[in-house]
Amino acid sequence: MTAPLSRWLPQSLFGRLVLVLSGGLLLAQLLSAAINLAERDRLLATAGGLQQAQRVADVVKLLDSFGPAERARVAAVMNVPPLVVSLHDGPEAASDGASARAAMFTAMLRASLGTGRDVRVDAGPAYAAGPWPPGPGRRHMGGGGPGMMGAGGGPHGPVLRTQVQLLDGSWARFDAQLPAPSGSLPWRLALTLAVLLLAVLAVSYVAVRWVTRPLHLLAGAAEALGRDIHRPPLAEDGPAEIRQAARAFNTMQQRLARFIDDRTRVLAAMSHDLKTPITRMRLRSELLEDDEVRQRFEADLGEMEAMVTQALEFMRGVGATEPRQAVDIMALLESLQSDNEAMGRSVRLEGQALAAFPAQVTLLRRCLSNLVDNAVLYGGSATVQVEDTPQRLTLRVLDEGPGIPAAELEKVFEPFYRLEPSRSRSTGGTGLGLAIARNLAQAHGGDITLSNLPHGGLQAELTLPRE
Repeated sequence: MTAPLSRWLPQSLFGRLVLVLSGGLLLAQLLSAAINLAERDRLLATAGGLQQAQRVADVVKLLDSFGPAERARVAAVMNVPPLVVSLHDGPEAASDGASARAAMFTAMLRASLGTGRDVRVDAGPAYAAGPWPPGPGRRHMGGGGPGMMGAGGGPHGPVLRTQVQLLDGSWARFDAQLPAPSGSLPWRLALTLAVLLLAVLAVSYVAVRWVTRPLHLLAGAAEALGRDIHRPPLAEDGPAEIRQAARAFNTMQQRLARFIDDRTRVLAAMSHDLKTPITRMRLRSELLEDDEVRQRFEADLGEMEAMVTQALEFMRGVGATEPRQAVDIMALLESLQSDNEAMGRSVRLEGQALAAFPAQVTLLRRCLSNLVDNAVLYGGSATVQVEDTPQRLTLRVLDEGPGIPAAELEKVFEPFYRLEPSRSRSTGGTGLGLAIARNLAQAHGGDITLSNLPHGGLQAELTLPRE
């Protein structure tokens, strides 16, 4: 259930905050509109009922002051829609059940008339059409013609029938068809709610953007830290929490930079200092009279010197501070091709770069050189394929060697890791070539991945983002 739901949710914190705020505001506005409408209907019903009860009470008191003959004429005069007045000898039977509106109207009417009168109020359904109110045998004073609400095709609301006993024992009945309740939202209220919702959403958008922007900057700084440990520190401004997070990030960056610099200096110094005793040992090996022993010493010293040289290159790659410049990729690859062909190696180029790439030219050349050397050493030849898009530059170095077991494709990037455990110079290098290449690729914001080709051989793919 979680996976399908998360697929439809916004992926960014900004989008989710806006969704939550807008959804909550919309729900609150709908509930507020429903409450306002209900309160409006209640107030209108109360106000209308109170006015109607006062009018009925006034008519009843007026009818009590006249005799039967004059009372009929007064009833005819007072018979003005939407209140139909009629006189009866006795009360009519009320419908089963009582409504809240009828009970409320009864209380209002009794308050206006006082105690001691028999009052009956019944709320019935709306009349469909025809003379209003219908029914034979009723003395209908006045008419409820087509102009009255409820007759003809007008809107039909519930009928409120009120029967009040007069002082002489006769009954006066008052039929009032109430207007049908409106089911639509008043346009003024709808417009007010819409304006309020849009205003709150706009303010929420600005507020959420203001809150999430420092997080976006912090994420960008963390991503850039992997490419350049000496990048400029974050600005320590804004709210207290953001200042604290920026200060902690800058402190972490300083500690990491200091740790890497210290480690690089120590290892580089050790590797550099090892070259002096190696040179002395090489000179002393020349004094050996036994040719076989001398050759073994020279082989061991050559391997040690190669390892020291590779270690120095690795350290220089970690702490390199060479400025970036626009590099002609095809010219760089053609230079590598010429150097390898001068050594009797086969290197082919395929594809074309669309534009120059901003890079540290010495480090990028060393990265590509290590990949080509690895392909020639284990595959006999190398093919460099160039694929360039506005988003990224991809360089693939292919060979025709035996490939690498799938479980070892990542391990070979570890420093001094070799597939062949004998560590003989005749069967491989020092185990630093791919580690140096990946380190230099990551310094340019890219990466190197290895994969076995279907027809045999290995592919090393160097991806460099142009953004």
